[in-house]
Amino acid sequence: MMIALFWLMALALFAVATRVGRHFGLIPIVSQLLLATFGLPLLMYLWIEPGWQLSGAELISPTWLKNLYSLSFALLLGHILSDVIDLRLDRQSLKIALPSFCVPFAGGLATAVWLLPAQSWISSLAVGLVFAITAIPVLYLYLRHINYPPDATRRLVQTAILIDLACWTLFGFAQGSLHLSSLLLPLAGACLPVLLRVLGLRQPLLHSGCFFALLVVAEHFKLNALIFGIGYLLCMAALKVPLVWPMSAVWMTRLQTWIAIPLILTFGIVQINIHAAMTSLSWLQLAALLLLPIASKLLGNWLGLGWAGASFEGASRWRESLLLNIRGLSEIVFLNLLLQQQLISPALYFALMVMGLIATLLPALAGMHSPPLNIAAPARSPRANS
Repeated sequence: MMIALFWLMALALFAVATRVGRHFGLIPIVSQLLLATFGLPLLMYLWIEPGWQLSGAELISPTWLKNLYSLSFALLLGHILSDVIDLRLDRQSLKIALPSFCVPFAGGLATAVWLLPAQSWISSLAVGLVFAITAIPVLYLYLRHINYPPDATRRLVQTAILIDLACWTLFGFAQGSLHLSSLLLPLAGACLPVLLRVLGLRQPLLHSGCFFALLVVAEHFKLNALIFGIGYLLCMAALKVPLVWPMSAVWMTRLQTWIAIPLILTFGIVQINIHAAMTSLSWLQLAALLLLPIASKLLGNWLGLGWAGASFEGASRWRESLLLNIRGLSEIVFLNLLLQQQLISPALYFALMVMGLIATLLPALAGMHSPPLNIAAPARSPRANS
C-alpha cells in the first residue's frame, strides 16, 4: 500500500511541476528533469527513506510496477524510433550530422577510456553515444515555438534524426554482438511487415499494432528491442506503410507527459543513492561529465553547420549549434536503458542526466525563446510532447 501511495504521490508531483513550469514558459520535459534531478533525491533523503522506511529497491520491486514500466518504456522507445520512418536523407543534413555525431562520440570514448573507471567496451561505447545524442522531440518544439523558418527547421530535425538513428543502431548491433543468438529473434520479428504484405494484410493499424505489441514483448523479455524496432519501422517505410498510433495524438501526448515520462524518470532516480553516487566520482570526473559532452557536441555542430552553409540569410551558426545540443527525451530513454542493463553506474547515470538538463536549458538561457516557449497549444503529433 505504501509503495502504491509513493508512486501516486510521485505522479502528482510531476503533474504539479509540469503545470508550474508551463506557467513560466518551460516545456514539460524541462520541468520534469528539474524535479527528477533535484526534487526526487531530496524527497527520498528527507522523507521516504527515514520516515517510510522504504528503499529504492523496494519501491521498484512490485511486479505490476515492472510491467507498467515495460509498457511506458516501449511506448517512449517506439515514439523515438518512429522518427526513423520520417527520415528524408539530404546532403545538407548529412554534412551537419557527420561532425555533429563523430566529434562528441570521439570525445565520449576518450572520456570513458581515460577519465572514468575501467569498464567494458560496450559501456565506453554507450558513453560516447550519450555524448552524441540529440533529442528530436525537444528540438522540434524549440524550433516550432521560436517560429523558425520551415526549411531550416526541416534541415535541423532531419539532422537530429540522422544522429539518433546512428546512435540507436550502433548500440543495438553492439549489444547484439555480445550474444549473436539474441539478434536472430528480433531480426525475424522485424520482418513481420513483409510477411503481412505477402499474406495480403496491408492495414496500417494492423502493422502498427503489431509493432507496439512486439516492442513491449521485446523489452519485457530483455530481447534486443532496438534492433527489432529500427528494423520493423524500416520495413514499414520500405513498404510505404504509415505508422498509426494506437490512440489519438492528444491522448498519446497526455499519456507520455503525465504517466510514461514521470514513471521512467522516477524509476531511474529512486534506485540511486545520490550522496554515495557523487562521492564515487572525483571533481575532475564530474566536471568532465558535465562540460565535455556539451563542449564536444557544440564543436561538432559548429563544424557541421560551417560545412553545410547557412540555412537561410541571417541564420546564426552559434544559435543552431546550441539548438542541436538539446538532449531531453532521447537521452532519458537511452540512460534508463543503460542503467537497467547495468552498463553504466548510478553515479554516471545521474551526472549525465544533470548534463542533459543543462544542455536542454542552454537555448532558453541564451535568450532564444521569443515568443515565450510555452506549449499549452495542442501538439500536431505525439512527438511534439517532450
